[in-house]
Amino acid sequence: MEQRLAGSMVAPQLTPAARRRQLREKAIAGLITVMAFTGIAALVLIIVFIAKEALGLFLDPHAREEASLSKMFLAQPTRPGRPPAFVWQPVSSVPKVSMIPLFIGTLKTTLVAMVVAVPAGVAAALFAAEFAPRRLRELLKPVIELLAGIPSVVLGFFALMVLASFLQDTFGFTYRLNGVVAGLGLALAIVPVIFTVSEDALTAVPRSYREASLALGATPWETAWKVVLPAAAPGILAACVLGFGRAIGETMIVLMASGNAAVVSANLGDSVRSLSATIAAEMGEVVVGSPHYSLLFFIGVELFVFTFVLNMVASSWTKRVLRKLTGGAA
Repeated sequence: MEQRLAGSMVAPQLTPAARRRQLREKAIAGLITVMAFTGIAALVLIIVFIAKEALGLFLDPHAREEASLSKMFLAQPTRPGRPPAFVWQPVSSVPKVSMIPLFIGTLKTTLVAMVVAVPAGVAAALFAAEFAPRRLRELLKPVIELLAGIPSVVLGFFALMVLASFLQDTFGFTYRLNGVVAGLGLALAIVPVIFTVSEDALTAVPRSYREASLALGATPWETAWKVVLPAAAPGILAACVLGFGRAIGETMIVLMASGNAAVVSANLGDSVRSLSATIAAEMGEVVVGSPHYSLLFFIGVELFVFTFVLNMVASSWTKRVLRKLTGGAA
């Protein structure tokens, strides 16, 4: 009896084919792990490199005096007899490096892009997921997602040559290239992102929700608006956050269609300049190791920190919305 039990506890011998399959699975798992850690290591190295170059702004006494925090965020004198103003002129006999115009320009273009792209992307996703016939959905989704494959320089060229002239003739803008033109160009770039993630979130809502709503007498529109859309709210919020992050970091569209004027103005029809466009426009001609060079890397750190904080806030908000929708079960 003991010999039988001992024999039954011996592990079965693997066949050569099963052993090869096991080794192959271990190799694939190891390769995936290495790729994952490589991506994390690359991200960490990029952050370390940008932070190291930006630290020169605070370690070098000359750079610290030329680009102090007070100069970057407070008004600076322009000419004798004139009140201080927010000015971005890093290359001059007296450098003026106020980042306020860059922040305002970034927020203006991003605001226009989100106001246009969020309703358009979410509405298109709701139509594709709830109301469009199957054949139309199979055509509509690839066409919208095709916009994501268009290079940003092409969208910027379209905004520069087509949108700018059309909007100036239609609305009478004083400046042909302005925040509205750049914002609409950005909207073309982020609509596919918002549409794709929102459509996936809407499609993932269980069909039983729709059937229960219709069984209670709700119309298809009421079901989509009051049942499906709230149930997919966390995914739609994530789509908006991804679109916002893409709009904040987009470079070529803003560089080509905004006018690149670092001015402080509440008028969306004035030319603007964003943080990312400033890096792209000035990095190629800056002196390596100069205060201006470190300042551009500092702008990159600001963009990274702003995006990171935005993602953290959005993640917390998404969990709160999900907890509210599920009655605290999530």
